[in-house]
Amino acid sequence: MTCLGQFMVLLDSTIVGAALPDMRQRLHTELSGLQWIVDAYVLLVAMLLLSGGVFADRFGRKRVFLGGVAVFTAASVVCAAAPSIGWLIAGRVLQGVGAAALSPASLALLAVAHPGARERVKAIGLWAGFSGIGLAAGPVAGGILVDAFGWPAIFLVNVPVGALLLLAGRTALSESRNDAAPPIDVPGTVLSVLGVGALTYGLIEGGSRGWTSPVILGSFAVAVVVLAAFVVVEGRRPAPMLPLRLFRRRLFTVSNTAMVVVGFALMGTSFFFSQFFVDVQGSSVLRAGLQTLPASLAMVVVSPFAGRLAARYGFRVVVTTGLALAGLGLLALGFADAGTAYGNVWWRLAVAGAGFALTMSPLTGAAIQAVSPQEGGLASGVSSTTRQIGAVLGVAVLGAVVRARESGGASFGTGLGTAFVVAGVVTLVTAVFTGFWLAKPGSRA
Repeated sequence: MTCLGQFMVLLDSTIVGAALPDMRQRLHTELSGLQWIVDAYVLLVAMLLLSGGVFADRFGRKRVFLGGVAVFTAASVVCAAAPSIGWLIAGRVLQGVGAAALSPASLALLAVAHPGARERVKAIGLWAGFSGIGLAAGPVAGGILVDAFGWPAIFLVNVPVGALLLLAGRTALSESRNDAAPPIDVPGTVLSVLGVGALTYGLIEGGSRGWTSPVILGSFAVAVVVLAAFVVVEGRRPAPMLPLRLFRRRLFTVSNTAMVVVGFALMGTSFFFSQFFVDVQGSSVLRAGLQTLPASLAMVVVSPFAGRLAARYGFRVVVTTGLALAGLGLLALGFADAGTAYGNVWWRLAVAGAGFALTMSPLTGAAIQAVSPQEGGLASGVSSTTRQIGAVLGVAVLGAVVRARESGGASFGTGLGTAFVVAGVVTLVTAVFTGFWLAKPGSRA
């Protein structure tokens, strides 16, 4: 039951990418509108994920899970019926709120239902497996649905799943809570949403409004002030949403910095995959969904081995190798154009996907190893949050790169190539960074 909820959330995170070309055409929107469709969702998930877990612990995991499913399902209806880009973005914001409640509550319910260590490992493996299937199925399912019914269908597919979860979950799930859970950090949550939101606004809208316009400069100024206030508030609260003291530990800081880059490069480039095949190479939406499969399939195949490889060879070796592969794959993708045959494109996607798959589980493991056993859940949550923050920034920054190239007279395809190269270079630089620093002081890990 909880695995199905996580499947729905992960499916939605990749299925939207397949529909972006159709959304651009039918909603008559520009690149910035597509960026907001993706980032409005990811931003809310990123900023509310940690608070969502605490909320579930305090007020009941079953209640929060079902509440998240209800919000996510209702928001999906809003998205499907949206008459304009503004309504669609509003629906995506609500979807993000629902996902931020649903996802951590689903894992907490699973852990409580399987108290034995061996059973819990199997259950979490199943949960992760459903997540992987959701990620891999998104592009293909999106291509089929959009080709047959148009982009609203990718949101309506959530409705029967959500209805099933709500009906069955009322009797199949047992309520549980943690009476010792810390209070919800409302000031920290609000400041994080406002700060990262202002930064995202400036990055997305800067290309169209002008980077020196008062609105854009003002948004960057607000971001700096609000995020500085966030740091001050978090440093003074007894139970902060994000304990800054954890970042005094090198392994924790380096692993989360690398995770930001993983989210930045992975989500920022995935945002453009379908657009590359449809708008640059002239594929249909259905065919484009199939053409993006090598990246997600490589991730599904390689991910189960990443943890084992890290246990054998150490975090540093596996993460650095993964980042190097991902960076090289993205660099190679940056040199593909309208005339590049698919036989010379698919392997670039597969190399990048396999590289990213090698990084995520070991980076989360490194963050957990850097803290005490009692703080392992918190460290895992922070790792997920930093990856989502990187995703928000990746879509915004790489979109700004494409717009900058277009404003200089380059074609959309040329702009995409530059964005892929930028993501590849950033990823390779991070591989050098982790090669030197992803270890505890005095450790060889």
